[in-house]
Amino acid sequence: MTDFATRRRFMVDTQVRTADVTEFPIIDAMLNIPREVFVPRDRIEAAYSSEPVALGDDRVVLDPRCFAKMLEALDITNDDLVLDVGAGLGYSSAVIARIAEAVVALEDDPARVSEAQGLLSEHDADNVILVEGALTEGCAQHGPYDAIVVEGGIETLPAVFVEQLKEGGRIACLFMEGPLGTAKIGYKVDGRLNWRSVFNAGAPVLDGFRKETSFAL
Repeated sequence: MTDFATRRRFMVDTQVRTADVTEFPIIDAMLNIPREVFVPRDRIEAAYSSEPVALGDDRVVLDPRCFAKMLEALDITNDDLVLDVGAGLGYSSAVIARIAEAVVALEDDPARVSEAQGLLSEHDADNVILVEGALTEGCAQHGPYDAIVVEGGIETLPAVFVEQLKEGGRIACLFMEGPLGTAKIGYKVDGRLNWRSVFNAGAPVLDGFRKETSFAL
């Protein structure tokens, strides 16, 4: 029988701490949330790998290093309302729920929403509101948000996310250019985002977050 608790500790020790993630709430959350239950059953043995875990349809659970570093760069506190875009089966939202005051978990796949609802309930993530809807539209009804995290690669960010972010709020995105990506934190100042590059990583680009292709005649 697989000892997932040992794998979880090893993940934190070798992928999170070694990536200079030092915030105790993040480390504690990732030590306590069982990542293996929030991935598809046929991917359970890959739950603690150093690569993103496929959910299907070019959707993934971000790799532990990328996810942890994004959270630390966002500097989430227990007073923050966080929008988790592309929550999948709920792993990211369950982790953030231990750090923030409340999480709005946005997911567009009905089957994943149904499964995530049960998993989040089983793991006492009572401060998570699960919403089914288009990822590109955000979730204005529960905003504005102190922080937003996008769980996948993007090439462009829809303007609605700037509108749904509080003045002084932060958003974490992984901007992809081909196979290479840069995680950036955007700070909303005077109604606009000022971006800071944080680290390099990679993930599939989410549907609706690609740049429009223009054709020269």
